[in-house]
Amino acid sequence: MRSPLTNPFQPGSDVVPDVWAGRVEQLADWRDVVRPRRHAGLYETGRTILGEPGTGKSSLVRRIARDAAEGGDWVTPQLRIPAGADPLKIVASAVLRLADKAGLLATSRQRVLDVLSRVEQIAVSGFSVAVRGEAGPEPFTALFDLLVELGQAAIAQNTVVLIHIDEVQNITDEAALSQLLIALGDALSHQVEVTAPGGVLVERHLPLAVYLTGLPDFEDMAGARKGATFARRFRTITLAALDEADLLQALQPFVFDGWATPDGNGGLESVQMSSGAARAVVALCCGEPFLFQLAGQRAWNAGSASTISQEEVVAGWRGAQGEASAHVERILNRLPAREHEFLDAMAALPPADRTLTKIAAQMGMTSATKVGPFSQRLDTVRGIIDRGKPYSFRNRAVEAYLTTDWPRVD
Repeated sequence: MRSPLTNPFQPGSDVVPDVWAGRVEQLADWRDVVRPRRHAGLYETGRTILGEPGTGKSSLVRRIARDAAEGGDWVTPQLRIPAGADPLKIVASAVLRLADKAGLLATSRQRVLDVLSRVEQIAVSGFSVAVRGEAGPEPFTALFDLLVELGQAAIAQNTVVLIHIDEVQNITDEAALSQLLIALGDALSHQVEVTAPGGVLVERHLPLAVYLTGLPDFEDMAGARKGATFARRFRTITLAALDEADLLQALQPFVFDGWATPDGNGGLESVQMSSGAARAVVALCCGEPFLFQLAGQRAWNAGSASTISQEEVVAGWRGAQGEASAHVERILNRLPAREHEFLDAMAALPPADRTLTKIAAQMGMTSATKVGPFSQRLDTVRGIIDRGKPYSFRNRAVEAYLTTDWPRVD
């Protein structure tokens, strides 16, 4: 039965939507690169997934974590770091729970007990208290030691440990951020001796994978302040808008066979979507994962018939226009004034005239070199524009908002 209760679209953060669109490359990276290499004892960097609000960073890694957990891996929950919170305390608590799952809390080895005791102190008291507290290893050293023990337990049980830390841009304490990144990075690069077939001792890396997710600002915080070590140990991926082909593919189950949904009588029925409705959803969302889910949700709720029509997509979107505008405004309002001004100037020019020189002139600048740093950040750090010839918008929602009447519909 087509109703809000059975709606498969979920326009919210930190959820894995039933109607999944795109991010094939990142999912394949976990499936074909990160997990196989870490499981085999080969070195592979951690992953830092960054992007503007609504690009689906957390949903992507939660999808990876869900798949990992279903395959038997040891996975932390999504460790969201609120502003002002102690990141080592949050991570230490989660690692202790995995250590319990691995059976480490029942060990009789004194060294492991000492490590557990120190990490428990961090989990209870936090980073700053642990630093000032009783004699013992630094918090990052204790966390590293426990990660090593956890990794060795994972080797013994033929599994992989996955740690997901979200909202990493909220870690503003430089000392805590440094200790956290060093503990995680050292664990990723650490090698242990294992016995290979034939009784030969060989060295291997721990089956440990780390994903960090957050806003693009984090790359400056971690890269500039923590130096080359972070860049070597974590590969940064900046998410941009989804291709129209990816979005249309996500809607194909509706268009061809229909989406199976409970009929209210213990059975199933199919809800279909006309091809025109699918194209309308894709056109309205401008490649933004959040807006894709929003448009789909409102279209589903706009009627009760077994087929979602193009008219229902438009009717549903009318009620979502304010939320769509707020989504883009959140992106724009986060930008420094000069970057925002750059986008305004770029949007004011015809697409063929969007060169750095003409954008600079539109901003009232006498030289293109004066605006070069702004364009570079908008491209490489934020993923909003593409510095091609001419420049173009990678974030199509921002472009539509600045150049047309979108998100309004007739």
